[in-house]
Amino acid sequence: MTNQQTLNSSKLRIRIILITTALILSIPLVAMQFTKEVNWTLSDFVIAAVLLLGTGLAIELVIRYVKTGLSRTILLVVILLLLFLTWAELAVGIFGTPFAGS
Repeated sequence: MTNQQTLNSSKLRIRIILITTALILSIPLVAMQFTKEVNWTLSDFVIAAVLLLGTGLAIELVIRYVKTGLSRTILLVVILLLLFLTWAELAVGIFGTPFAGS
C-alpha cells in the first residue's frame, strides 16, 4: 500500500514540476507580446526549460532518496544555489567571460 502512495505522490510532484516550469516560462512569453524589452529566442526558452526541469527533477530525486533531514536540506540548498548562480551567469555574466579581450 505504501509503495502505491509513494508512486502517486511522486507522479504528483513531477506534474507539479512540469506545470511550474510551464508557468515560469510563460512569463517572458507573455511579456514579449507587450514590450520590446523582453526579447527571448527559442534557445533562451530551451535553456531555461532545461535549467528549471533539471532543478525540479534533481529536487525530486533528493526528496525521494535522501532520508535524513540535514543531508536533504544541504543538498536542496546546493541545488537551488547552483540554479541561481547559473541563471545569473547566463543573464548578465557575473563571473565575466574568459574570452573577453583585455
